[in-house]
Amino acid sequence: MNALHILHFMERIRPRHAILIILLAIVTMFKTVPGLGNVYTFHIYPAIARFLSKWPNIIPIAVGDIFITASVIWVIAYPIYAITFKKKRKLSTLVIVAEYLLWVYVWFYAAWGLNYSQANIYNRVDMRPVEVDDSTFRTFAYHYADSLNATYAGNNELLFAERKVSNPLKCLTHNCILQGYSHLHGMGINRPFNNQAHAKTMMFSRLSSMAGITGSMAPFFCEFTLNADVLPHEYPATYAHEYAHFLGIANEGEANFYSYIACTSSSNQAVRFSGYYQIFFHVLRNVRGLLGEAEYEAYLRHISPEIIRLAKSDRKYWLSRHNTIIDSTQNFFYNLYLKGNRVEGGTKSYSGVIGIIMAWEGKNSFHNGK
Repeated sequence: MNALHILHFMERIRPRHAILIILLAIVTMFKTVPGLGNVYTFHIYPAIARFLSKWPNIIPIAVGDIFITASVIWVIAYPIYAITFKKKRKLSTLVIVAEYLLWVYVWFYAAWGLNYSQANIYNRVDMRPVEVDDSTFRTFAYHYADSLNATYAGNNELLFAERKVSNPLKCLTHNCILQGYSHLHGMGINRPFNNQAHAKTMMFSRLSSMAGITGSMAPFFCEFTLNADVLPHEYPATYAHEYAHFLGIANEGEANFYSYIACTSSSNQAVRFSGYYQIFFHVLRNVRGLLGEAEYEAYLRHISPEIIRLAKSDRKYWLSRHNTIIDSTQNFFYNLYLKGNRVEGGTKSYSGVIGIIMAWEGKNSFHNGK
């Protein structure tokens, strides 16, 4: 009887089911076998992304947003339609939905998601996590503050003339970030493989602002999108962060790090300021936590008053768009998503950028000293 059941089951398997099973096995292998994550990121993903990302360039709106929205609607609406109106069996209907979700799962990981399986940045660029003491961090923090102040002083009007991102700023940002990433070869990240890829505007920017989301990587078509509410001085760093995801960086703290390096090494002062400014609040939290309240107050006085006013204005701007319930819900599920993809610390990985920057600067200082 068991043999007959097996034969009957095999007869019902269609070619697409066999393909799906094989793809699921391949995805599982790349997720679990050490070393295959790097093979995917640096040898397979660029070819996939080059192919997938050239098609959405033809369409000005975010194709990935449309796909995700349509998929969610279909997964909810199809069972209701099939069971209520077409009188199909519940089990067969749920099997169809499950198969669709498995195809989406395979597509997600094959198109981009397997980048989560690559080695962390410390292993990729052969550097050690820094052991931070008060003196080391104080030196870093004040050096950072001096750089931030210097890049703000006399900054060009492109960033501050208005509250909306202009087309000249978009073009400037694309060229500067593309150039910046072209020079990061050997730093554990792919070189740009599609110079025509540009950031698209999120379809649901206002909803994203409620959740505190400024940009996203749409993996199904290898697009990266930016929130329409992003301010001009935030735009270059946000662009560079999402471009790092586009190049195969999955970890959020690492994407912040590459954005920081790509921006702060730019010849354009406005782009450099954006790069320094993106980690401003991360630095402040670390100063307060590591050095204490008195040092924190002294540190604030070391920052240009114009930058303090800008930061307060930005906080007010984003809080006016914030929705606590939506943000908490999004943060909860995104935290589960990150941990499910073995991102240590979940959403806290964003703040890991400070440790990476200090480790990178320490490594460079060591080599320069030698």
